[in-house]
Amino acid sequence: MRLAKALALAVLLLLAGLLAYLAPAAPALSRYAALPAEPPRPLNYLVAGVTPKYSGHHTRAPEDFRGLTDTILIVQVRPGGQGLRLLSVPRDTMVNTPGYGWGKVNAANVHLGPQALMGALENLTGLELRGYALLSLDALREITDALGGVEVYVPQDMKYTDTAAGLRIDLKKGRQHLSGEQAEGYLRFRYDALGDIGRVQRQQGFMRDLAARALSPAGLLRLPKAVGAAERNLRTNLTRVDVGYVLGALLHRPQLESSLLPGNFGNVGGASYWIPDRDGIARLVQTRFGSRDTQTDVHSFGVAVVNVGAPDGAAHRARERLLSLGYRNVWITRMASGDESRTAVFSRQGLEPARQVARDLGVGEAYASGEGVLGADITVRLGADAE
Repeated sequence: MRLAKALALAVLLLLAGLLAYLAPAAPALSRYAALPAEPPRPLNYLVAGVTPKYSGHHTRAPEDFRGLTDTILIVQVRPGGQGLRLLSVPRDTMVNTPGYGWGKVNAANVHLGPQALMGALENLTGLELRGYALLSLDALREITDALGGVEVYVPQDMKYTDTAAGLRIDLKKGRQHLSGEQAEGYLRFRYDALGDIGRVQRQQGFMRDLAARALSPAGLLRLPKAVGAAERNLRTNLTRVDVGYVLGALLHRPQLESSLLPGNFGNVGGASYWIPDRDGIARLVQTRFGSRDTQTDVHSFGVAVVNVGAPDGAAHRARERLLSLGYRNVWITRMASGDESRTAVFSRQGLEPARQVARDLGVGEAYASGEGVLGADITVRLGADAE
């Protein structure tokens, strides 16, 4: 009898602990109650970060999710554990918004709402979007803090103050653990050589670091709090079925592959734009966002080699090594500094080409990301571990 009571008490304590653990995520669980399901094919969704509006001097208006969308992602979930694929669309991209006309993509939500933004992106890419998820500015801070912060490499000193928006950025170059407030500053900073494109590239690296933190043992313990933080700062039209597809893809602990919308800097009517490269977009969608990947000989890709922390002459040796292995278009260039301690290979053509280049060089961690040199298919960023 005593044993039965002890077991009953243990079960009750276990259930109480489980409920306490899941409590922060309770609103999301009760709202969707979605069961994980295998996506039947690659499915695309819009995820956008919305900036706040102000009703007076330094006074934020109540959140209505109709602000500028300064972070715009097309997220594709793929079946069979193929991972998540992200297409970053710069805020200054010139688009034709249905019902409004030509302008910057980040204003479409202000003028006509998220459905219009989806229409503009569908016209631009040819990808069908099943729904949207809009996140307020507070989402980034709260999710990062809920996970206990995120470790990133800050490529340069960042200092900026905007008293009207309550934004103060003061970060030093180097690897560091960022709080939610610091992460917001890191991602909103645009005063570097590439302006908003540099910010988009930092977003891609941050999302990878954030995902790694969430899937770490410490992050998994904090995951319900992060889910709760997202739910408090979210507006979406995703159905329970769609949420199930996303959960189904996440169960595979998917590899995150990021791309940057092909384009070039331009000026139209005195305003700065990111001018879409229509042919480049069509190729990217065909090769990376179709039902099947299109394989291309890695030796035909343009490869940029950058020395950020390797010994003198390392870039020349890496270039000569790749040329000797049959790569036909390899050049040495400069870029904003990266992590000097380790070599990284960034590919805009998927993960396998990055892995192939890393294998051929005998060094480097491979990423499918748009973080590299503009105009290069693959960027080799040589760190101190390179010879």
